[in-house]
Amino acid sequence: MKFGVIVFPGSNCDDDMVHVLRDVMGQETLKLWHKTAELPGFGPGDCVVLPGGFSYGDYVRAGAIAQFSPIMQAVKSFAQNGGLVWGVCNGFQILCEAGLLPGVLLRNANQQFICKNVYLRPATQNSRLTSQLELNQPLKIPIAHAEGRYFADAHTLDALEAGDQILFKYCTEAGIVDASGNPNGAERNIAGICNASRNVFGMMPHPERAAEAVLGNEDGKGLFHSLLEMAHAR
Repeated sequence: MKFGVIVFPGSNCDDDMVHVLRDVMGQETLKLWHKTAELPGFGPGDCVVLPGGFSYGDYVRAGAIAQFSPIMQAVKSFAQNGGLVWGVCNGFQILCEAGLLPGVLLRNANQQFICKNVYLRPATQNSRLTSQLELNQPLKIPIAHAEGRYFADAHTLDALEAGDQILFKYCTEAGIVDASGNPNGAERNIAGICNASRNVFGMMPHPERAAEAVLGNEDGKGLFHSLLEMAHAR
């Protein structure tokens, strides 16, 4: 399985993601510059990652300018042909702005940048990203964002619930999904979703920052294992 990590002006988590994918998980991983207009050598079994950061300085709105990068047309075609696309933090924002995922990420409810460990609970095992995760086991994963409050209208939220497209929900350390475990005011405590075709994923927390014992936390490593296990199963 091959991975491509897109680098936008302002990306700052690209090296973190490359390190985990290549050095920790042992996968072929390439950096992809935002001006690249195609994804040569990438097939349906491969994965393109949009990492965290502040693409184009988050001017206008987080992800609003990055959606027009030349590489995003290639990403859209890649996704339409069944390729895996995974956006983390700013990557999630870009995927929503580009229409590859429904909804939008708004400013946090407290109007402040939040950088801390939070807990999230896998909401489904029916995805390439969560198939190997325990549904009742909270994961401690860090967040670092100012615009992480997931929002969509009631119809879209109901459709996400009905389609089993919610991947993660913010929760307490005990795994309770309620307002006290919601760090940014996200609708229905949503921390991550996938598209209806189940090949495009977006999440605000940073699993790549919790994937090594040296960091004192490997809760995020399960997502990478899940992605690779499903690839091997195919």
